[in-house]
Amino acid sequence: MAHAYTPGLKVLKESIVRKTRLLPLKGEVRVETGQDVEPETIVASTDLPGNVQMVNVAGQLNVEPGDVPECMLKQTHDSIEAGDELAKSKGIFGMFKTTLKSPTSGTVESISSVTGQVVLREAPIPVQVDAYVQGKVVETIPEEGVEVETQGAFIQGIFGIGGERQGEIKVLVDDPSAELTADMLDESCRGKIVVGGSFMSLATMQKAMGLEVAGIIVGGFNYEDLRPLLGYDLGVAITGSEDIPTALIVTEGFGSINMAQRTLDLLRSHEGRVASMNGATQIRAGVIRPEVIIPIPAAERQGSDAAADELTGIEPGSVVRVIRAPYFGQLGKVTDLPAELQQMESGTFCRTAEVELGDGRKVLLPRANLEMLETD
Repeated sequence: MAHAYTPGLKVLKESIVRKTRLLPLKGEVRVETGQDVEPETIVASTDLPGNVQMVNVAGQLNVEPGDVPECMLKQTHDSIEAGDELAKSKGIFGMFKTTLKSPTSGTVESISSVTGQVVLREAPIPVQVDAYVQGKVVETIPEEGVEVETQGAFIQGIFGIGGERQGEIKVLVDDPSAELTADMLDESCRGKIVVGGSFMSLATMQKAMGLEVAGIIVGGFNYEDLRPLLGYDLGVAITGSEDIPTALIVTEGFGSINMAQRTLDLLRSHEGRVASMNGATQIRAGVIRPEVIIPIPAAERQGSDAAADELTGIEPGSVVRVIRAPYFGQLGKVTDLPAELQQMESGTFCRTAEVELGDGRKVLLPRANLEMLETD
């Protein structure tokens, strides 16, 4: 049977999802293999080295660099508080002494008689990594982190901003073509993950941030609105580190595009449940998709063994989304994968797929113009 690999989004009713939670540098793992965890459970922690401040003692005391060690009131490895006396000059005949106070709290890391500089290291910066999702620790990586496994609904989006968030799912539209408007948002949305339809304006997003909505999932958003929203142009690097109170996941693309009915129905079926979402996106090598994970209680699981990160491909019967004009945004089902190269209207030859669109039309499209919608 013909089979082809193509980029795809996952919209899975039930899947086994594993998330690796790692520290930026070695530290302490605080949970054990087999332990149940909640999204807020701290699974690992460490201390980042504090910032360094250089103090030109020789210049500020007006002494030679070689005289700095004799002027120091604090020695290497000594603790010091901001405003404490750090060094004092000998003065002239014991008079006219100059005192230098520490500009910061921390530790004296080094004293140089060559440059006359003193290095102060600020207090370590504590870093904690949480579990992100409700689940079970299935593997611990000594001094580095853990792998957490959960079973539930798994939905990927096209684009997102904002980091990891948790909150109850709250669906505000009945139709995937409905726009999420500002008047739909109120205090009941605070701390929730709100689901819209085809589009959300900049004003609506700004109101959501003012209400401290945890996150928004919507079909489309205007790319031009990202700059006034963030205050800067979004580059090509990974997103997810934006300093905004509300994360955003766009499931279909930029502009007004109906959310896939399957996606909306799946989110509605879990309304009221706590979900984890992450707007981090990377579209270059090492693709990262924004995601929504909704753990399902053990009593309600259907026993899916499918892993969300398995590599799958399109084949006859696969549901796909068209990502190029003239059928951009439309969903369809693959009915055939011709083995031979086909000539397109532009005159080029490429591998194609026959797709039956939602209105019943069958069209022949380049496989590169398709994105698979993985479902279960």
